[in-house]
Amino acid sequence: MKFKSYAQGKWVEGEGNGKPLLNAITGVEIGTASSKGLNFEGMLNYARTIGGPALRKMTFQERGLMLKALALHLTSLKKIFYASSAQTGATKTDSWIDIEGGIGNLFANASLRRQFGDETFYVDGEMAPLSKEGTFIGHHIMVPKRGVAIHINAFNFPIWGMLEKIAVNFMAGVPAIVKPATITCYLTEVMVREIIDSKILPEGALQLICGSANGIIDHVTSEDVVTFTGSASTGKLLKAHPRLIEEAVPFNMEADSLNSSILGEDAIPGTEEFDLFIKEALREMTVKAGQKCTAIRRIIVPEKLVEDVQIALGQKLAKTTIGDPSVEGVRMGSLAGNEQVNEVKEKVQQLAKSQEIVFGDLEHFEVTGADKNKGAFFSPILFLNKNPFKNTDCHNIEAFGPVSTIIPYKDINEAIELANMGKGSLVCSIVTNNEKIAKEFVMGASAMHGRILILNAECAKESTGHGSPMPLLTHGGPGRAGGGEEMGGKRGILHYLQRTAIQGSPTMLTKVTNQYQYGAKQVEYDKHIFQKYFEEIEIGETVITRKHTVTEADIINFANVSGDHFYAHVDATSLEGTIFERNVAHGYWILSKAAGLFVDGKKGPVLLNYGVEDCRFTKPVYPGMTIGVRFTAKEKISQEKKVATPEHPLSKGEDIKKGIVKFLVDVYDETGETVALATILTMIKFKNQN
Repeated sequence: MKFKSYAQGKWVEGEGNGKPLLNAITGVEIGTASSKGLNFEGMLNYARTIGGPALRKMTFQERGLMLKALALHLTSLKKIFYASSAQTGATKTDSWIDIEGGIGNLFANASLRRQFGDETFYVDGEMAPLSKEGTFIGHHIMVPKRGVAIHINAFNFPIWGMLEKIAVNFMAGVPAIVKPATITCYLTEVMVREIIDSKILPEGALQLICGSANGIIDHVTSEDVVTFTGSASTGKLLKAHPRLIEEAVPFNMEADSLNSSILGEDAIPGTEEFDLFIKEALREMTVKAGQKCTAIRRIIVPEKLVEDVQIALGQKLAKTTIGDPSVEGVRMGSLAGNEQVNEVKEKVQQLAKSQEIVFGDLEHFEVTGADKNKGAFFSPILFLNKNPFKNTDCHNIEAFGPVSTIIPYKDINEAIELANMGKGSLVCSIVTNNEKIAKEFVMGASAMHGRILILNAECAKESTGHGSPMPLLTHGGPGRAGGGEEMGGKRGILHYLQRTAIQGSPTMLTKVTNQYQYGAKQVEYDKHIFQKYFEEIEIGETVITRKHTVTEADIINFANVSGDHFYAHVDATSLEGTIFERNVAHGYWILSKAAGLFVDGKKGPVLLNYGVEDCRFTKPVYPGMTIGVRFTAKEKISQEKKVATPEHPLSKGEDIKKGIVKFLVDVYDETGETVALATILTMIKFKNQN
């Protein structure tokens, strides 16, 4: 069987015999893969001219719903992926991380649509006033790059590696070409076939290369983005490609690193934290057979606890059954292939020159349910390095398998130094219940790590663990880890957008951004805005309310109703030395009174107030002052009309098509000066419910 690439709208079989792909458990050939004959330049142009325009026409809301639909579709097919994943040597737990963790990234990024407007572009940050009279302002917008995201992924997570990356660039409106490692590309191909057949993505949004991608970077341009996950040595070669330098192409590298886990001095045997540390170290050595870019390679422990850790971890490793994951009781599968076996064995032999193996054997270990000589099996190897400041190979050589080194430390400062000797890591963890130790370590180690997990008994039940990057947090690290950053929720999406500063009048920038900019022209209509449906409301449409003169009774009554008897509101004798001249109105009374002025009480399309953002009180309001409100439609964000399913019946009102309108509440006094500003979010029905 030949595994195919998906290029320029069709499945393409590579020329020649191709690279043999083997079942990692049995060693039996399951097919071949070749990319020979693929037109890489044509694929890039296809993505730019077909996929890119289709994605850029979609709003962030539409892209998010597209990802949600894709995630639901793939979830319904996950049994197919589990069956194929088993051939990579993965246990069910390993496959769960890859398959459902990857699909979880789609769901997580789909939910981020709520942090964006209902536009094809993003308005970033706040308006910058650039002139004295307010007629000249600046802002930033971010638009989708017009190139292609080229993802070159490692072999260890053929599904997660793809989905966590394309979820982000699709949300940004950028098409992707995915190049998984050839050795496990058959699993990626299975999922891509289902994605293409679903027709959920627009044509040209996703293409796949099964086989070598050598030469594709020769054709990238300045608007493309290249990402790489894998070994630091390969990443450095790619990063130095002349085309990337010439075209100033963004290159994000997430490289394997010498991650560490630190046992706090307080976490002695008998504590929950000690047991958690051993459990975490065991898991990171055996899950995916240690083939994780986030796996613990250095186990850093107080020197007085080295023996305890060695014994406890050794006992756990001795009970770990290696073999065919389909056999009951097997807890660790194989490496992805014999190439990995040879590579990891070579690195273990290098490490053994400067440190002692205290558990495991390269040749003598048992395998359950499979032939050790045919499958890509490997024994867990635990080293002990008694002098880590002199014997530094453990800080420089990574064996990408079930291999780790116990390292002693004298005090927390030494633990920090040892962790940082990895020269940049994706993640480290510290297991402690001592807040002082935790803070000192985090402050000392953060500059050299992309993520730090602080683990103790309080969070253990819900902790996702040392080795699990989360979609809403950044993944990457400095130095050896590649110096890149991916995921991170909204941050990750912004990597695929071009930020541009725009300048002009408030009215002009309102029209350009489709968000009301303070000081822009406002338009009034006879019909109150609360009597209009979502699609009828115009950005900049304003209600100028009636006015109200503030009285002492207003302040006293609000203090009694709210229980807020702060001295500045009710005790004129305590104002000496303050900024207030006399009793001042409560800020929240001003906001409440503003609502009383701008709300139209009759039943209409408005369903409810959804929240308040950016509320601030800019000038004291005293009795005798008169206030009014300029209530302006600032931004509109449509929401999907939910559909009931047997598993998820709808609550009352959920099936209404609706949207959120953000209104600027500008409260001003008799001089016309603003005394309070806020943005309220109001849920409003569509007139057209189809």
